[in-house]
Amino acid sequence: MTIRVPQPLRPGMRIGVTSPSSGVPEVLGERLDVAIRSLTERGFEVEVGSCMGDDSHVSAPRRDRADELMRMLLDPDIAAVVPPWGGETGIDLLDLLDFEMLAEAEPCWLVGYSDLTTVMLPLMLRSGWATLHGSNLMDTPYRAPDGVAHWVEVAAAVGEVEQRAPGRFRSGYVDYAQYPGVDRFDLAEPGGWSVLGGGDAEVSGTLVGGCVEVLSPLAATPYADVSGFAREQEDGVLVFLEACEWAPYDVARALHAFRLAGWFEHARGVLIGRPSAPDADRWSQRDAVADALGDLEVPVLLDVDCGHVAPYLPMVTGVPTRVTVRDGAGIVRQSLPDR
Repeated sequence: MTIRVPQPLRPGMRIGVTSPSSGVPEVLGERLDVAIRSLTERGFEVEVGSCMGDDSHVSAPRRDRADELMRMLLDPDIAAVVPPWGGETGIDLLDLLDFEMLAEAEPCWLVGYSDLTTVMLPLMLRSGWATLHGSNLMDTPYRAPDGVAHWVEVAAAVGEVEQRAPGRFRSGYVDYAQYPGVDRFDLAEPGGWSVLGGGDAEVSGTLVGGCVEVLSPLAATPYADVSGFAREQEDGVLVFLEACEWAPYDVARALHAFRLAGWFEHARGVLIGRPSAPDADRWSQRDAVADALGDLEVPVLLDVDCGHVAPYLPMVTGVPTRVTVRDGAGIVRQSLPDR
């Protein structure tokens, strides 16, 4: 399958906002307004859908969420769909989305991470749409740290996009109810990238992956045939995975499940995001990765800034990607076609 990259995002285009999984509570309404305003100040039109509520763990009944997401993805006047964040049970949408119809349509940008990868991965594998992983609407007001691009800049890019990890990260989250206007990351913790087993590495391939917790239930289903996709990629794939909250034992089981489903058979490298999830008393998140992937014959890169820990490195899935780790410093280069 040929992966199609959406048109470059330009001021004046329309951005759709809907919540395919969790909605936005009233107490965070001011942050939502700040996030929307950050896009209008960049020159974009913003359309907010009706599936934004917070009466339950999801924003609306699943049929309503699926219909609104499909409508926005298929609307030729909408250039990007940016949910406020992920959630817990976006998996309930998959049998309601028409991936064949999406495969016939012109792609737009779907931007998100966490539970949104439940939809983003099948959208790439079944419909051939490149997606933009690494940010969401509520984080959009943040100014990108030095070396890192804002997701809007990546969506607008043509040609090579190079990003360099700052070498620092933020511990914990910001209370948006208390600080709705926050727009600067407090990257107070030092931390570079590393290679499992030590040394440096450079890996390249087509980027594919997402959040461990929500993708592991899909691993051996038709919605996540990463193995079949990888066989079609002449230069192999780079699989990226990151965990939000699971303990190391859960993460290890999930990584073993991905391996049993053939996700790494044609991988040229594996990227593991810096975990926000805790270590256990006698086993760390690094131990979990080593247990499941330590004997792969490809480099496994650790603490990559591609998960729930800020800064959020925006990366396009489905495109040629080269990642370098040297002396703890990380560089990501992606090639976006002229379209």
